[in-house]
Amino acid sequence: MEGGVISDWRSKRVAAVTGGNKGIGLEVCRQLAGNGVAVILTARDEARGAAAVEKLRGAGLSDVIFHQLEVTDARSISRLADFLKARVGKLDILVNNAAVGGAEYVPDLVYPSANVEDPFAGMDEGQMSEWMRRNTRETYNSAKETLQTNYYGTKNVTEALLPLLQSSTDGRIVNVSSVIGQLRYFVSEELKQELKDVGKLSEERLDELLGAFMEDFTAGAVEARGWPVGFSAYKVAKAAVNAYTRVLARRHPELRVNCAHPGFVKTDMNRLAGLLTPEQGARNVVTVALLPAGGPTGKYFASGQEAPFV
Repeated sequence: MEGGVISDWRSKRVAAVTGGNKGIGLEVCRQLAGNGVAVILTARDEARGAAAVEKLRGAGLSDVIFHQLEVTDARSISRLADFLKARVGKLDILVNNAAVGGAEYVPDLVYPSANVEDPFAGMDEGQMSEWMRRNTRETYNSAKETLQTNYYGTKNVTEALLPLLQSSTDGRIVNVSSVIGQLRYFVSEELKQELKDVGKLSEERLDELLGAFMEDFTAGAVEARGWPVGFSAYKVAKAAVNAYTRVLARRHPELRVNCAHPGFVKTDMNRLAGLLTPEQGARNVVTVALLPAGGPTGKYFASGQEAPFV
């Protein structure tokens, strides 16, 4: 549903959530709406997005509408920005949640589990992660898609919506990140230092670093060049999101710009491996989205608490 009169939203806090049709994104929409925030739930699939909105409305959350958004499509991003400008005039909260897993699942790989119906039964977090690593394969296409969606999708949506966020009296951005985007997963001290030194880092340099990663990935030199191994593109993309968050916070001190790691959540992306429910993971994101006015910016939060980027 992209139409409807929403002029009354001008007196409400308004949030846009990417990847909002299922999992953590859907729960973020539910919890924001439950806190009195008007929500634009976005998703690339129109039927699934519209169904998600109807599900929330059926639960009594009326201030939720759907707008199609493919975060890797510039025209789709522009249509969302134009819609918000024309129909609302501002944006108070942007939650960049849309992401892909960074690897292709290969069901015929041999790594047995004790329970065929639930391969993760009885496993701890480390064992689940190892199962996923052994039953997935990283390819050039999956790596490229991961960078385009998880980093560039986040960046391009943010840049397009910045004027609307600046029209808010308390604009804030929450980039959904991951614990495996922390710099401790990088082997190269030089790469760690570049991504850590936000005073020198620029978006242009981030582009160069991501280009170098893809060159090394293509050449099979990820480990040799000191990049993270195991879900390499996902880790690099989330580390880039963390760095971009800090760059953006420095460039726009009038906004609150933070990262949030929701925790190890059972979602389709993880093939339902995880320790938390989507509701619990979303709560860790919404906590950051609804921090008091004048709160921290340029920070990383893990499970709702401020944590180091490294």
